[in-house]
Amino acid sequence: MVEGAKAAMKSQSTDEYGGGRHAAPVTKAAKGGLARSSLLMALGTMVSRATGLIRQVLQAAALGTGLLASTYNTANTVPTSLYTLLIGGALNAVLVPQLVRARTTQPDGGRAYEQRLVTLVLCVLGVGTALAVWAAPNIVSLYMRDTPDSHEAFELTVVFARFLLPQIFFYGLFSILGQVLNAREKFGAMMWTPVLNNIVLIGMFGTYLGLMTIPERVEDITTTQVQLLGIGTTAGIVLQALALIPFVRAAGFRFRPRFDWRGTGLGKSIHAAKWTLLFVLANQVALTVVTNYANAADQELPHAGAGYSAYMYAQTIWMLPQSIVTVSLVTALLPRMSKAAAEGRIPDLCADLSRALRITGVVIVPAGFLFLALGPQISTLLFAHGATNAASAQPLGQMLQAFGLGLIPFSAQYLLLRAFYAFEDTRTPFLMAAWIAVVNLALATACHLLLPARWAVTGMAAAYALSYVSGLALTAWLLRKKLGSRIDNDGALRRTYAKLVLAAAVAGVVGWGTARACADTLDTGTWGTALTLAAGTATMALAYLLLARLLRISELRSLPGLR
Repeated sequence: MVEGAKAAMKSQSTDEYGGGRHAAPVTKAAKGGLARSSLLMALGTMVSRATGLIRQVLQAAALGTGLLASTYNTANTVPTSLYTLLIGGALNAVLVPQLVRARTTQPDGGRAYEQRLVTLVLCVLGVGTALAVWAAPNIVSLYMRDTPDSHEAFELTVVFARFLLPQIFFYGLFSILGQVLNAREKFGAMMWTPVLNNIVLIGMFGTYLGLMTIPERVEDITTTQVQLLGIGTTAGIVLQALALIPFVRAAGFRFRPRFDWRGTGLGKSIHAAKWTLLFVLANQVALTVVTNYANAADQELPHAGAGYSAYMYAQTIWMLPQSIVTVSLVTALLPRMSKAAAEGRIPDLCADLSRALRITGVVIVPAGFLFLALGPQISTLLFAHGATNAASAQPLGQMLQAFGLGLIPFSAQYLLLRAFYAFEDTRTPFLMAAWIAVVNLALATACHLLLPARWAVTGMAAAYALSYVSGLALTAWLLRKKLGSRIDNDGALRRTYAKLVLAAAVAGVVGWGTARACADTLDTGTWGTALTLAAGTATMALAYLLLARLLRISELRSLPGLR
């Protein structure tokens, strides 16, 4: 579950870890600006994801998709994971919602509470970061095995980790300053400053490609290259965090260290959010084990591009539609659902959920079929450059195909969990996360043990998708018991998804056939691949839109936003 580590930093809605438990009341002004805020978030997410994709393309060109790339990518995963475990889950689930409440209930407008909270977060982060740097070899050993044949890769990962682990502190600084802004209904800065990080990394990898010889093996990378990658990557996160300081000052926040934490209710609130914190832990355990398995494939086949880096790149592409469409829609939807739950208006809550599922399905369903039909062409066009060739990009494309249709249950399950948060229920989301993690780990372990290294991680991608199929089924059953009725009493949801799957499946076959025909007549270079992918995608899109019109899928017109 690679996305579990990144989500703590990327998503800014308070419900990401169950913040709906303490959701602040929606003011009249907030309601009036809801659509505008949702659009701003979607636009910021799109720019951030676009620059992030450019960065990853350059990264793959510089490092490839094999063992060398996985040393860097594994080390870069560790800070996000540790930040989430250390304080990220508590920050989003408990402390920040309390910050919002303090601003509306305390005589000083919550200023003392803000200062205590920022002081507490910085202290925990400072100590935790120092300990993590000291214990880097032990931490890395959880994600990558130290074997005689791959000892140099393990040591390089430890070196990268020591450069990158200071990010823990700056991830936390970014999050707490951003949430201080969010409590003041200032959302723009936190949405856009991550773009600065991507720009720094784009410049770093561009410099790496332009000025240095591209290494093919772990043994070939130089000290200068390691230092450029380590310092440059951490500098991007530092800039992202520090860029918020002028904005929080302009918003009226003045930091003064306060250590009078006793009696403020923080400990009691953290205890109350134990299920949310366990939710985070379940995701991180799954992430660690799958990363270890994927790195084992890289260690066995260091140049095949069939291990952790390929898995991570494929999953990042696969999650783009979810990040842009579903998360932005949920941000606008959750306050309305929370109010409906509080007022006992179950039919209205069900109607909101049904509509959200139908609207997001208009994009999510065809996106899943697009990845299934054209995954290899997408991976070849994006990643077969520099240190990666068409052959080493193929496993990545096959992983994208394996993830493919799992996007549909992944997105739907994410939406259904928001209903539990609307009822201030954080226990059920933890149970769902634990169930999905267990299924994912069982299937991933089977792939690791039974499949050859070349196909083991591709199987893990399919296992991840299947785990969300089981998670969606269980979540829907539990939600029906909680609500006492179906979300889809009138059958509109079932009819819409049947039409969407039919239209997308037929369109996917048409797009795949077109791409196959183009591949037989065009060369296999970049331009040939680009034309093949463009023809396949355009044909699929046209076929999908035509079939959607013939099948009268009315939700296609509702996609720009909630009305």
